[in-house]
Amino acid sequence: MHRSQRGVYDARMEVVATAPGIWQRRVVPLACGCALAGAAAVVALNDPSAPGSRFPPCAFHALTGLWCPGCGLTRGFHQLFNGNIGSALSYNVFVPIVLVAVVASWWGWVRSGWGREPIVWPAVVRHKAAAFVPIAIVVYGIARNLPFAPFRARAP
Repeated sequence: MHRSQRGVYDARMEVVATAPGIWQRRVVPLACGCALAGAAAVVALNDPSAPGSRFPPCAFHALTGLWCPGCGLTRGFHQLFNGNIGSALSYNVFVPIVLVAVVASWWGWVRSGWGREPIVWPAVVRHKAAAFVPIAIVVYGIARNLPFAPFRARAP
C-alpha cells in the first residue's frame, strides 16, 4: 500500500472507530434512565431526614450553616415520591421544577438516540428561562436564610 493511501485509510478507520455506534446512542440513555429510576427508588424507600440516614449532608450547609438553594431537595423528593406534595414543597419549592427538568432532558436524550427530533423549547421560553432561573435560584437562596418570617419558613 502506498504511504498516501495508508494515511487516508488510517484516518477513515479512526473516524469509524471513534464514532458512537447506534447501540451506544440507544443503550446509554436507557441505562441512565434505569440509574435514575433506581436512585428515585432509593430516595423513595429511605427517609433522608430519619436519624442515622446514609444520605450525605449538604456540604454548603455543613461549612457555612446557611441553606443553599438546593438544600432539602432529597428530602423533598422523598416526600413527593411518597405522595406528600405539600411537605415536598415545604422542603424545597424547586422539587417539581427539578423533576420536570430531569425527566424532559432525559426524554429528549432518548428521543434523539432513537432518531427522533429532540425536545426543543421555543426561543422565547429558552431566553426567559435563561434570565429567570438563575435570578430565582439566587433570590430563593438568600430569602430562605433571612431570619424573619415568612422567609425563615422556607428553610428545610
